Amino acid sequence: MDIFDCLIVGGGAAGIGMGCALQELGVERFCILERGEIGSSFLMWPQEMRMITPSFTSNAYGMIDLNAIALRTSPAYTLGTEHPSGEEYADYLHAVAEYKKLPVRTGVDVTAIEPLPEGGFELDTSQGKMRSRYVIWAAGEFQYPRLDGFPGAEYALHNSLIREWREVEGEEIVVIGGYESGADAAVHLSRLGKKVTLIDRSGRWTEKGSSDPSVELSPYTKDRLKEMEDDSIELLAGYEVHWIEPADDGGYLVYCEDASGDSQFVKASYPPILATGFKGSLGMIQHLFEQDASGVTLLTEHDESTTTSGLFVSGPSVTHGDLLFCFIYKFRQRFGVVAAALAERLGLNAQPLEEYRKQGMMLTDLSCCGEDCTC
Repeated sequence: MDIFDCLIVGGGAAGIGMGCALQELGVERFCILERGEIGSSFLMWPQEMRMITPSFTSNAYGMIDLNAIALRTSPAYTLGTEHPSGEEYADYLHAVAEYKKLPVRTGVDVTAIEPLPEGGFELDTSQGKMRSRYVIWAAGEFQYPRLDGFPGAEYALHNSLIREWREVEGEEIVVIGGYESGADAAVHLSRLGKKVTLIDRSGRWTEKGSSDPSVELSPYTKDRLKEMEDDSIELLAGYEVHWIEPADDGGYLVYCEDASGDSQFVKASYPPILATGFKGSLGMIQHLFEQDASGVTLLTEHDESTTTSGLFVSGPSVTHGDLLFCFIYKFRQRFGVVAAALAERLGLNAQPLEEYRKQGMMLTDLSCCGEDCTC
């Protein structure tokens, strides 16, 4: 049986980034387990989808590329583009893993993690059992779409299951969910000459709201929306979808209602597009974590399970109170925090992580986080 000091589950942005941090520390017995290939989630993106955060080669002036997951790297430099596609970003992750010679095992599906009585963990995988003193869960979210948000959701098609937007049939399309993925769907469908009805329960399109990009549309998306024809996207803001049902004359009826009780049925000739987000992969090992009353996973100051010592989380699933670390430039700020905790427990010198602190990849004081825009 393979025995490691640390196993990282997931070979995406969080997994490769954490692998680089462990390598900087000099951890010898660690491995990254990926059930597909490096960057699998990004390779599943619709071909037209792009990173909403811009990449720029600003490293030499002390400002690391917003989409970089490792020191002294830049997707903008590697790829020569500002808003990489999923396939391009996967190429960047491959390049980092190859350059760093990271120990990545692809084609390894982790099906269960169980704590051992004597400490450490045993992992059931498609290639047999593995044991490790510590585990970092970095499996991501995109491969785990939310498909059961309301009755009749099975009649719709989740946006993550669409490879190219030109494959969507029909001239009039209903999109449910108006955050980034919903807006992205609406933009690409509109560019194809389709009439889009977008139903969004928030007012983020019509109101100037939060300065936190985790809850507000990005400038990149707002710019694209401004380019659309005025009548190409019809927005039903403030309406929440309650169910979808087949229509008697074919197609589907989407029932939605606003806060005042005003309701309406929206007719869809073809399956509506679900842009309702992702469950995330933590559900696979939820029994190893504690949740608050609203179901949010609770983590320690080191992004470790509050109930299972030695099990850490990295990636977009990391939350602390109202703080969401769901963008790459956000969750990479915690790479150094997790690595420092492991360095202490493995008896390693944490000095190499000081560069992570300088580059904003070792955020230990969360009191400085939050909204801070006055104009």
